[in-house]
Amino acid sequence: MKIVAVADYEEMSKVAAAYIVSTIRSSSSFSLGLATGGTPLGVYQQLIKNYQTQQTSYAHVQTFNLDEYVGLSPQDDESYHAYMNHHLFQAINIPPEQTHVPNGMAVNLEEECVRYENHLQERGGVDLQLLGIGQNGHIGFNEPGTSFASRTHVVKLTPSTLAANARYFPPSKKQPTHALTMGIATILQSKEIILLASGEKKQQAMNQLLNGHMSESVPATALRMHGAVTIVADRKALQLALAQREDYDDR
Repeated sequence: MKIVAVADYEEMSKVAAAYIVSTIRSSSSFSLGLATGGTPLGVYQQLIKNYQTQQTSYAHVQTFNLDEYVGLSPQDDESYHAYMNHHLFQAINIPPEQTHVPNGMAVNLEEECVRYENHLQERGGVDLQLLGIGQNGHIGFNEPGTSFASRTHVVKLTPSTLAANARYFPPSKKQPTHALTMGIATILQSKEIILLASGEKKQQAMNQLLNGHMSESVPATALRMHGAVTIVADRKALQLALAQREDYDDR
């Protein structure tokens, strides 16, 4: 597990985006796993900036999002379909049919999970997966207690996750309590993973990831089983973790 410690959120975003661009440019066919929320926004802004100035093409890229809320349609502003369209897809040259997000409006959610999992595997899996980390150590919407062997599934969101995401929902909009998410085993099948973390609120989760016991009570610790994980995080997020380590790239 490679650790890249950077000064701040902006530098984290630039470093991660630069690596994503370099891998996309070096491949004739590429599958990119995407995350949502506040942490990756800076990365997407950097990707758009690069597209506008360097014309990096996404015509050969397939994207697969980690998750989607149950009960939100792609037209809902708070859905992850809408998030991706607004923050990335509509600003680059990726064909819409090459962008994939779970269907939170599916009549049979279990069948949708199987369909999405199969759809991903049929296309060869993810080449590079972008991840964030929750304050409780979740990755995707895999909450504490999720099996490391899990595949795409329906999850009930914990109170801490609901509280962290409440800011994205206006008072007039009921916040979904369930989501569809790639499972931990699905994520671990990615050929390469970049995990982002920024800010003091992520200190405990990052310390558990890097120095705590590997346990399903902290889903992110499953990443230790993967051979190609790069953590790009600012020093505030890494403050506790790096006090016990010296094996990191300090930028």
